Amino acid sequence: MSEPMLSSLLLAAAFVAALAGMGWLALAMPSHAQQVWGEVPPARIARALRGLGASGLVTALALCLAADHASMASLVWVMTLATSALVVAFALSTRPAWLRGLAPWVRIATKSAAS
Repeated sequence: MSEPMLSSLLLAAAFVAALAGMGWLALAMPSHAQQVWGEVPPARIARALRGLGASGLVTALALCLAADHASMASLVWVMTLATSALVVAFALSTRPAWLRGLAPWVRIATKSAAS
């Protein structure tokens, strides 16, 4: 595989990791969880989502560093974080249910809809 192709794949993976990380961090917030599931998840689930979010962002940084030298990788990482946050914000404002796919083990909405 050529080096430009590998760099492109690493940066695409970094964007996916940042997007998932921002989504998990958003789902850990009570107001956004209310939008997505109709209820606030228990504290243990919110902690797990915060941990997943942080690990997603760190993974994105590692992938950016693997794709390029440190000064450019840090710039690309910050731009990726901003873009990911914007995408998650748009998803929350238009289609919050789409974020359920990031945490399929959380079954809060199913329980409240069945009641």
